[in-house]
Amino acid sequence: MTLKVENLTVYYQTIRGDVRALEDVTFDVQPGEIMGLAGESGCGKTTLCQSLIFLTPPMKYIKGKVVLNGIELPVWDTEKMNKFRFRDISIIPQYAMNAMNPIRKIGPMTRELLEAKDINYHSNLAEIKHRLDLVNLPHDVLDMYPIELSGGMKQRMVMVLSTLLNPSLLIADEITSALDVASQKAVAEMLVDFLQEGCCSSVIFITHDISILYQIANTILIMYAGCLVEKASTETIIHSPRHPYTKLLISSLPKIGARYSEKKLKGIPGQPPILLDPPVGCRFRDRCPVAFEKCVEVPPFMEIAPDHLVACWREVPHA
Repeated sequence: MTLKVENLTVYYQTIRGDVRALEDVTFDVQPGEIMGLAGESGCGKTTLCQSLIFLTPPMKYIKGKVVLNGIELPVWDTEKMNKFRFRDISIIPQYAMNAMNPIRKIGPMTRELLEAKDINYHSNLAEIKHRLDLVNLPHDVLDMYPIELSGGMKQRMVMVLSTLLNPSLLIADEITSALDVASQKAVAEMLVDFLQEGCCSSVIFITHDISILYQIANTILIMYAGCLVEKASTETIIHSPRHPYTKLLISSLPKIGARYSEKKLKGIPGQPPILLDPPVGCRFRDRCPVAFEKCVEVPPFMEIAPDHLVACWREVPHA
């Protein structure tokens, strides 16, 4: 098992109180798996992934366990996590195009990154060039400044830098959001190639675009207001979702060939709750079309079919 997360709970400290951004999150990611992480803005996707690799103030660790390849990660201790970052768990950040030092050439920047991990740059130069070939970048980018690269080229260069030490888990945080459609497709396909080439063992892919997940993800995990609501295979989430929120999320997607005049797009009524003071019980109940009395209690995130987990009282037998 590559990754196992149990009851991870993380808040944000503010002068108005704690923002309960992540509540009792439990899931796993298997070797060779690309797990898509989806949900509307503010649901906790980036908070979850930041908690796995770089948990810093105002984030506050409350409880939970993160185990990678049988070793518990000290996610609550930034200094102790240094030995695991980049080697065992790595991230392509949300604004990857701005992640490189603008006044340093890419080659020296790469050398400094490797030497910080006691790895010789020149003895690994052949592998670096191989990685550049994988993402269709010329070798002379190593002699360029980041400003000389296009947005898509910078995105791909950061993908190379993030995977140089073949981490067990690679987190890709909204890596296609600032790209045109053609570049989005290319970057998503390159991520799959990285997995197949052994540049990483498994991937968590964060995005708002479920259509991309449909093309590359093995499983999809849906979040709402800091909680997990459903996890299943990609085919199941797209074609047979069981949680009311997932159903509404999927139904709001545009259909190819459908005319707006014939079938108007529908959103999800209402707004997500303020997490300074989230509602008691199911956090989706105020917007849920099938909510009932039991929803004032927190629903368990339980398996309702093989590898299909849902947090909804409607799915619990005899609820």
